[in-house]
Amino acid sequence: MHSLDRVLAIILGGGVGRRLYPLTRLRAKPAVPIAGKYRLIDVPISNCINSGIHHIAVLTQFNSVSLHRHITQTYSFDAFHRGWVDILAAEQTPASTDWYQGTADAVRKQLFEIKTTGATHVLILAGDHLYRMDYAALAQYHWKNRAEITVAVQPVPEEGASRFGLLQRNPQGRITSFVEKPNDPQVFTQFATSGNPQRPFLASMGIYMFKTNVLIDLLENSTYDDFGGQIIPNALQTHTVYGFDFDGYWEDIGTIRSFYETNLSLTRPNPPFTLYDPLRPIYTRPRFLPGVIIDGATLHNVLLADGSILHRAEINDSIIGLRSQICDDVRISNSIIMGADFYKDPNPSPDADIPLGIGKGCQIEGAIIDKNVRMGEGVVIRPFSPGVDRDEGDWVVQDGIVVVPKSTQLRPGTYIGPDS
Repeated sequence: MHSLDRVLAIILGGGVGRRLYPLTRLRAKPAVPIAGKYRLIDVPISNCINSGIHHIAVLTQFNSVSLHRHITQTYSFDAFHRGWVDILAAEQTPASTDWYQGTADAVRKQLFEIKTTGATHVLILAGDHLYRMDYAALAQYHWKNRAEITVAVQPVPEEGASRFGLLQRNPQGRITSFVEKPNDPQVFTQFATSGNPQRPFLASMGIYMFKTNVLIDLLENSTYDDFGGQIIPNALQTHTVYGFDFDGYWEDIGTIRSFYETNLSLTRPNPPFTLYDPLRPIYTRPRFLPGVIIDGATLHNVLLADGSILHRAEINDSIIGLRSQICDDVRISNSIIMGADFYKDPNPSPDADIPLGIGKGCQIEGAIIDKNVRMGEGVVIRPFSPGVDRDEGDWVVQDGIVVVPKSTQLRPGTYIGPDS
């Protein structure tokens, strides 16, 4: 009999995260804040817990201190529970002195730890997607079909299909062909299906379930570095590989544009992904913060996190993160304010003469303001045209979106916009 107690979930912590720069300048990609109070890593860990999978390992490498801190402060099972969330950091060993070279190589370098768990199946997950999935249903499908590998799949439209691994299945659900991130028009013609004209391609979600012995064999007897580009396509000829259908909300938050748009979608009255699910919540670190103070602010479509203090500001279609401090006469629209890690910096810089938060009279539109930013009075930020990229040190433009990096100080009267 198969059991979820014998399933090990492995969450890939990601590499440098260049496409999410500068949010990844000082943190790993899964540690990037989302929805005001969570971090990206909370999504797959919460899905595991809600699915009954309680043995979880997170593979980390780049800028991982804050990610380690968040995991250890959040996911601690009590003494009467056999579950655990472990951190497997990249390390030099007698067998290897290299860093992780890709998704498959990261798992290969941790095979010793995987074997010691005694897991019969391994579930491979990404740390930068937003979705809610019952992995128990995926596991049951895997076991029912006697699959050696199962890939979670979702139909996607032609626009953006080149960002994914595309696949074809036979009527029984077995995957017959797979191509990673194609750009050849003939490939798109070959992989298009007639079942869903709006979303004619089946895409891999980067979620894989392996029999443990199969995973070990594939990794120990190859030098492949990547699951999607190498391991899965080559396994089609030698192993039974099935595709598990998932048609719920799923977003790959791999770029600043997707991060920005996904966050702002959560501010709508009927968002495509809801955080308000009492049966399958998204967990995060309990911070025991006070309630929000609203001193004359007007808000419309705002996702507002704990511990914030809002004075006479006008805020529309935005996310206001933990411990945000926003002064009088501020106007914020279509923006993400990530808030702060503290109300008063315990180790202030000698040059930090501007108070923490958003100063009086600031105007912010179409921007992402990372944590612990000090913004002087009268700062103006306007969005650029899509596709524009600039790096000015204290502020960065990615695909037209202005990003102010963590702990930056903007002097009073600073102007950031297309003509700056």
